[in-house]
Amino acid sequence: MSNGKSYFFVGIGGSGMMPLAMILAGRGATVAGSDRSLDRGALPAKFADLAAKGVTLFAQDGSGVTSAEQIVVASAAVESTVADIVAAERVGAQRLSRPELLASLFNASTLPIGVAGTSGKSTVTGMIGWILHACGRDPTVMNGAVMKNFASPDAPFASALVGAGEAFVSEVDESDGSIALYAPKIAVLNNVSLDHKSLDELRALFGAFAAKAQTTVLNIGDAETVALAKSLDRAKLVTFAVEADADLSAHNLAPEPFAIGFDLIADGETYRVRLAVPGRHNVSNALAALGAARAAGVPLSEAIAAIAGFTGLKRRFELVGEAAGVSVIDDFGHNPDKIAATLATLHAFPGRLLLFFQPHGYGPLKVMRAELVAMFRATLGPEDRLVLPDPVYQGGTVAREVTSADIVAEIGPRAHHIADRADAATWLVEQARPGDRIVVMGARDDTLSQLAADMVLQVAASLS
Repeated sequence: MSNGKSYFFVGIGGSGMMPLAMILAGRGATVAGSDRSLDRGALPAKFADLAAKGVTLFAQDGSGVTSAEQIVVASAAVESTVADIVAAERVGAQRLSRPELLASLFNASTLPIGVAGTSGKSTVTGMIGWILHACGRDPTVMNGAVMKNFASPDAPFASALVGAGEAFVSEVDESDGSIALYAPKIAVLNNVSLDHKSLDELRALFGAFAAKAQTTVLNIGDAETVALAKSLDRAKLVTFAVEADADLSAHNLAPEPFAIGFDLIADGETYRVRLAVPGRHNVSNALAALGAARAAGVPLSEAIAAIAGFTGLKRRFELVGEAAGVSVIDDFGHNPDKIAATLATLHAFPGRLLLFFQPHGYGPLKVMRAELVAMFRATLGPEDRLVLPDPVYQGGTVAREVTSADIVAEIGPRAHHIADRADAATWLVEQARPGDRIVVMGARDDTLSQLAADMVLQVAASLS
């Protein structure tokens, strides 16, 4: 459905836009785009990679949108006053939102596999994609994060995989309600917890999504998901849980600093599984992926052998470097559940935690205020330190009703607000001593990875 069409992506460097553009380019479409980061000269390697894939890049000044034959794709964050949107209106180009375009590709595939839930979507999507790829199924994969298994010097930003097989594996976003557009044959539901919307809204969205599928792989270790399951046809469910009875269950967890092993019990059989990614939450993610792969026709034993080779995603508990006895970890944690899972994984081993958390917007900060405060108060160790700069702001109008300073005031003396991001990072580095783990957390800002890498160098200079 994409051959011969011409697409223009407004904000093509975004984590949800770039892989979609790569899939279309890989299928033979003409793809162009613009981005504010490109105009600022930020993240040049990302845009060089897009150019190498045949994508034509323009300044975000309307110059790239010139024909009614173009399909102009933009995320909800792009306002109507942006020059490219003004140009699209002027020339009469068709407009599509990012989820509308993704859903059209997803729903048109022979085997659409949708991964939903408040946390773990990108990891489960990467795990399923890797299993299907390793088992010769040649899937197409749409992810919001770079999949290390598919990354290489020639493909450093491998957040998408273009395959010729039946499966189209994609994470499905609930934050803007667009999950309603997708019609999966296999649906995965990891969990339901507070993030961008109220729990009542999330329950309705996730419930409708799960009900559409021929098979729904569902986490009954999550109370909200258990409640949702009661409204679904049990014959269509594959359940999973960590240390609880389910169709796929994990027991005897053996954590390591950057890996974990467990016993998988399924169909009365026990299999030993070892993952090259750490944490109880990744055991749950692995169960979800194994359930989906089996629903897609991959024998369980083959899927288990394949998942052992999954090496993780960029910015998901990624060890960036070590200097002077201090480790620096880059992590996508941005809501209470994700952050708590990262801290639980780290607290299983010795060492103080120095946490840098950049909230991913003023809106989400308002929604999650009470839950974030409660989570940090409960999970920060006595010697841990937390610093919050101001939230991500990428232009446009936004109400600043709740700020980082408000969150810090409610957490207490282990938390600090330093408005400027660079100053906050420097302050945290100055606290470091051998044995500490520095963790950089946040979403919607790809430059956080560079910040984490810079902090390794700062630690080396500070403690040398």
